[in-house]
Amino acid sequence: MAANKNLQYTLRYFDRIGVAEGSKLLLSAANVEWTEEHPEWPLEKPNQPFGRMPVLIEKHSNDKDFVICESGNIERYLARAYGFIPSDIRQAALQEQLRDQASDMFAAFISQVVAKSEDDRRENFAKLDGLLDKLVEVQTKQINANGNIGHMFGDRLSYADIVTYAFYKIIVVGMVKRQANIVNIVKPKLTPQLIKLITTVEANPLLASYTARGDSLAAIVTKPTPARL
Repeated sequence: MAANKNLQYTLRYFDRIGVAEGSKLLLSAANVEWTEEHPEWPLEKPNQPFGRMPVLIEKHSNDKDFVICESGNIERYLARAYGFIPSDIRQAALQEQLRDQASDMFAAFISQVVAKSEDDRRENFAKLDGLLDKLVEVQTKQINANGNIGHMFGDRLSYADIVTYAFYKIIVVGMVKRQANIVNIVKPKLTPQLIKLITTVEANPLLASYTARGDSLAAIVTKPTPARL
C-alpha cells in the first residue's frame, strides 16, 4: 500500500496510556494529521465495530471512511502503509513476533493484577516474571544482533522499535495506577541495550511532538535507583 500523507485519521480510545500507544506512536511517526477521540464508555460501546477499542478511522474525502479495530491490526496496517515494516514477509514476521510476545505479557500482567487471592497473585506473578525475563532476553539478543545501535532492525525507526518502546511505556507508565511498584519490578530487568533503544526511540524527531507529552519513559528508566540503607 502506498502511503498517502493527505489522509486524516481519528483514533478512538480511552484517555490513558494503554494498548493504543503503539498506534499513536505510528501515527506520529508517519507525520499524518490525526486526532484522538475518547468516547463515553460504556455508552458508546455498541457503536464500535466489535464493541471495544481502539478503533482507527481513516477519513477519505471522496470515499467512505475506512474503519478498523484491534490494536495489533491497527498497528500493522499503519506500519505497512507508512513503511515502518518490511515488505518482505519473512523480515516482517521477525518484527511482528516481537509485538505478539508483548501481547502475552499484557495478558499475564492483567491476570496478576486482578487475581482474587494472594496465592493466585503469587502464582501469576511468577509466570509474569518468567515471561518478562524471556522477553528481555530475546529483545536484547536482537538489539545485539543489529549492532546495539538503538534499533532492533537496520539503522532507522522500525515497527519493532516502536512497539517495544510502546510496551514498556504501557507497563512502566500506564500500569502504575494498577500496581504502584511496577517500576521497581521492571526497571532492574532492563538491560543497557534496551535502555539505549528506549532513549533512542523517544528522542527520534519523528516522535518528538508526541513523546514530549506526559511522563518520559526514558527519564524513568535512566534515573538512578536509590541505594538501600
